Amino acid sequence: MDARFALPEALPVPHDDGAADHLRVGPPVADLELPSTSGYHVNLARLDGRTVLFIYPRTGEPGKPVPANWDLIPGAHGCTPQTCSFRDLHADLRKAGAAHVFGLSTQTAEYQREVADRLHLPFAILSDREEEEGAERLGKFGQAMNLPWFEYGGKCLYKRMALVLKEGKVEQVFYPVFPPDRNAGDVLAWLKANAVQSQ
Repeated sequence: MDARFALPEALPVPHDDGAADHLRVGPPVADLELPSTSGYHVNLARLDGRTVLFIYPRTGEPGKPVPANWDLIPGAHGCTPQTCSFRDLHADLRKAGAAHVFGLSTQTAEYQREVADRLHLPFAILSDREEEEGAERLGKFGQAMNLPWFEYGGKCLYKRMALVLKEGKVEQVFYPVFPPDRNAGDVLAWLKANAVQSQ
């Protein structure tokens, strides 16, 4: 991974606050279409096979400093390292049984497209955000799934996590995620240990 995206030392470690416990019982995936950086809409509930979905708060803007007190929020820092880890292991994740890989945040697809292009992502990022500019509510997918979130700068952002979805249901939950650059490796290890047997 690019040294520019190395994680700072002594970041606060997020602890399991129970905010994802309801997802561990395998609920159905919200039947909603989400805009993506690929220009088409994706309905995660209707995809065949296993889907890996990693969720993050927000990516920064090139040339701009880290927002004030961002590194003091447990688990907030590391969206680019997390994304790069899924990029670097994308082929391995697919080989291990992930039919689809997506990222998701509350940023607009237009904003996310810069990240997708700059990092040369082989997968799309999904946008889950309210239509009204400055809305403090979660996006429709986050509301329907009751995803863990926190507020920063008057906006609701998702806590970092990853889900494995299968045929419209949540199959596995990775929460909390730390350090973020190991998330893809943890998901890959789980996929290998829980391979779907061919019929």
